[in-house]
Amino acid sequence: MLNIKTAKDAEKLTVALEGRLDTVTAPELEKRFKEALPGATELVMDFEKLDYISSAGLRVLLSAQKTMNRQGNMKLVHVSESIMEILEVTGFSDILTIE
Repeated sequence: MLNIKTAKDAEKLTVALEGRLDTVTAPELEKRFKEALPGATELVMDFEKLDYISSAGLRVLLSAQKTMNRQGNMKLVHVSESIMEILEVTGFSDILTIE
């Protein structure tokens, strides 16, 4: 299960994820991005309560990163050690901005 909380302030979109971003939940996040990303110049993804991310979740992140490369910037915040390990092993830590 994944809880997705979005907050838009002018051109800044903040997305807080809680739970598991996997094959079952990734399509919902992708749908939310399609609705919310147009017009956003800054995307902040809060991973404080994210427990797990699968390859399907990584694909959604990569898609969002490509979109934001064209219209602004994207960063991940509050990334746990376990999620960071997945990002490092997959090479995503090299292509994503993580604070």
